[in-house]
Amino acid sequence: MSERDDLTLITLLTSVPAPVDAYGAPARPGRLQPEHRMILDRCRRPAAVAEVAADLDLPVSVTKILLGDLVEQGLLTARAPISVARAAGGADRSLLAAVREGLRRL
Repeated sequence: MSERDDLTLITLLTSVPAPVDAYGAPARPGRLQPEHRMILDRCRRPAAVAEVAADLDLPVSVTKILLGDLVEQGLLTARAPISVARAAGGADRSLLAAVREGLRRL
């Protein structure tokens, strides 16, 4: 288990509904801790790393380790928020400013 450097506070996470392994077979995840299960449940709808950490009431560094476990097992996808914004037709600067201010208050 190690913290992933590519996960930032605003990286978006989504649970994979029907994960498969490298051969296309249904993935059989390793033993999951209760926190892993809570993350998968929380990320049925996209959520930022900061949101997940706040919901679990855990430090961001610990949350990143748990998230990294799930990404490595193919149970969770992580995307930079800019790719999501581009897919939606562009970033709303006022929304990004509001998110930035909210994160500063954390």
